[in-house]
Amino acid sequence: MAEDLLRYDILIQDALRGAVKKILAEVGRTGLPGDHHFYIAFDTNAPGVRVSSRLKERYPQEMTIVLQHQFWDLAIGEHAFEVGLSFGGVPEKLLVPYSAIKGFFDPSVQFALEFDPGKTAEELPEELLEAVEELARAEKAAEETAVATDAAAEKPAEAASADADTDGDKPDGTDGGQVVSLDAFRKKT
Repeated sequence: MAEDLLRYDILIQDALRGAVKKILAEVGRTGLPGDHHFYIAFDTNAPGVRVSSRLKERYPQEMTIVLQHQFWDLAIGEHAFEVGLSFGGVPEKLLVPYSAIKGFFDPSVQFALEFDPGKTAEELPEELLEAVEELARAEKAAEETAVATDAAAEKPAEAASADADTDGDKPDGTDGGQVVSLDAFRKKT
């Protein structure tokens, strides 16, 4: 058998990724038509992928997202798409290069594509990779600052609660207030 010097496998993968890009671009312009919705699986370790450290910890290798009812800010770029989704009630912004996609599935019409994330002729621009790395460093620094701030804020609160009297009075001798049931504010019918 002759050697495939043209690399048809890579050409086909890139062409199908182009189809995913066009599909997402159309949805970004017009919204999801009919019952269409998408499951998109991607490699969380692929170059250029941007997910929060919380999601990266939860999905260290692969992640599947669903674009159906609740997503926002779908932005289609030349090499990647960005989308807002909620995970456990926490809004997140994800950046996924097309080259990181492992699978695309629309169950409403049983349409599926499967990809090899490493097989692509497309190289991500260096500025995209640098921007993702810089953003990851900034997010990590912000998380570290938030943890330090939370730890510092807890210490005075713990000290104040230790000084409080058990009869409900504040340490300065004033009345500490009273707990009122929400029922007191509800309309009686």
